Amino acid sequence: MKTAVTGIKPTGIPHLGNYLGMYRPALELARDLRAFYFIADYHALTVEAPPEVRRELSHQVAATSLALGLDPSRAVLYRQSDLPEVCELAWILACVTPKGLLNRAHAYKAARDANLASGRDADLGINVGLFNYPVLMASDVLILRANAVPVGQDQQQHMEILRDIAAAFNRRYGKLLTLPEALIDARVATIPGLDGRKMSKSYGNVIPIFAEPAELRRLVMRIRTDSRGPAEPKDPETDLVFQLYRHLADADAVAGLLQRYEAGGVGYAEAKELLAEALEAALGEPRRRYAEVRRDHALLEAVLSQGAAQARERAAPLLRAVRQAVGLG
Repeated sequence: MKTAVTGIKPTGIPHLGNYLGMYRPALELARDLRAFYFIADYHALTVEAPPEVRRELSHQVAATSLALGLDPSRAVLYRQSDLPEVCELAWILACVTPKGLLNRAHAYKAARDANLASGRDADLGINVGLFNYPVLMASDVLILRANAVPVGQDQQQHMEILRDIAAAFNRRYGKLLTLPEALIDARVATIPGLDGRKMSKSYGNVIPIFAEPAELRRLVMRIRTDSRGPAEPKDPETDLVFQLYRHLADADAVAGLLQRYEAGGVGYAEAKELLAEALEAALGEPRRRYAEVRRDHALLEAVLSQGAAQARERAAPLLRAVRQAVGLG
């Protein structure tokens, strides 16, 4: 069975964009692939936060994954920091990675360019962790010999860097590292927020997936629409309400609303009510499950410990082979 690996950065309760673009497609992989999901708490260290907050956020990610359907008997969930093999391989990979390759990484370039645009030193406030982020990501994937990595469109460059790093290692030391393929679902590449921009906490335009029904409905009613009346045809390709609805309702319901959009005869108020109902149908049970498992710290730690043991069992043979190949130990 082929292996898929995906990381989930612990940044708080996910929003609908996270759910549709990352959680749902990633969890679906467990049906056909051996799936490993890690909580990227090493990656989160690039941003300052109190230790107790970091631990809380990791538990939130674990509880969210379980609430959304992750089955620990079929998939592996673990904390990145519980897999020390990742950091050892990351250092070895760093030693074959050209600095120029990392100079071109989007996250570093964006931070550097923002400094230059403001007249500051190019590297002000940029830590080495941010600069080396693509190397650590490569190690996360390569240590488990992944064949596939589900990522969003914005992570495609990191996957290209990952493959370049693995290829550089293999040229120097032999073909030990598997070059994985990126899995990008174009249907959910960009989930629009309430204002039409990409749904993002930084824009304040999100729908939290575990919001209570009244809050979900309030947020849905805030979605930006145009001034067309109920009798007028509407463009489903540009309407934000329909763009979200099509990802949540069943095929027949989507087809029915699509027909009414194109023919006229549905108002935005009704469409928003339909979206609110679809959200509650999709997320009501996960919300109840989240509240239940979030309080069970023993369960969360047991799942994470079991997952770490399984991940280390898979990682250890590759690290031994890499160490031997480069002449360590």
